[in-house]
Amino acid sequence: MTTGASSHRRVAREARPAVFLDRDGVLVRAEVREGKSYAPRRLEDFRLLPGVGEAVRSLHTAGFLTIVVTNQPDVGNGFVGADVIAAMHEILRKKLPLDAIEVCPHRAADNCDCRKPKAGMLIAAARRFLVDFSASFMVGDRCSDVVAGQSVGCYTLFVDRGYDRCTEVKPDAVVKTLRQAVQHILSRTGPLGKSSTK
Repeated sequence: MTTGASSHRRVAREARPAVFLDRDGVLVRAEVREGKSYAPRRLEDFRLLPGVGEAVRSLHTAGFLTIVVTNQPDVGNGFVGADVIAAMHEILRKKLPLDAIEVCPHRAADNCDCRKPKAGMLIAAARRFLVDFSASFMVGDRCSDVVAGQSVGCYTLFVDRGYDRCTEVKPDAVVKTLRQAVQHILSRTGPLGKSSTK
């Protein structure tokens, strides 16, 4: 009986693979103005991109933790209220099987530890969920997402939307949509997110 209980505790604490997902431009339609992307500031402009629901559900079914990691400097800059961001994320939780949403509300000038390209949000989530970074993935549409993922040892997928060429670092894969990213992730992994090629 004691042996079984110890075994159960070991299984319960086994590290898990995760897919870290940027929000704007990956899950949600970003606003592109003069070649630059911006997060939506109004709740009525907050819309999921096509195929996102199916893609995230596929990851969840495959055994991955699905964790959003998003910079939202418009909060720190006073352009968007924290209550609006909370309402947006409540929509995400209702529509997508997400395990967590990590938010950095700070301005770039604040020099915090959570704003990507720093990996603070990924590390915070990994501590809570006991994430195995070496079996995990980071999906984003900016070079800062790639840098954050690489800094903790994740396989990185860059969603090329045309507004960030990501020339500073080289992602492990380049895709056009989250759906393509998920197809690539699942092609590299076996049951429960266990990688066969990493």
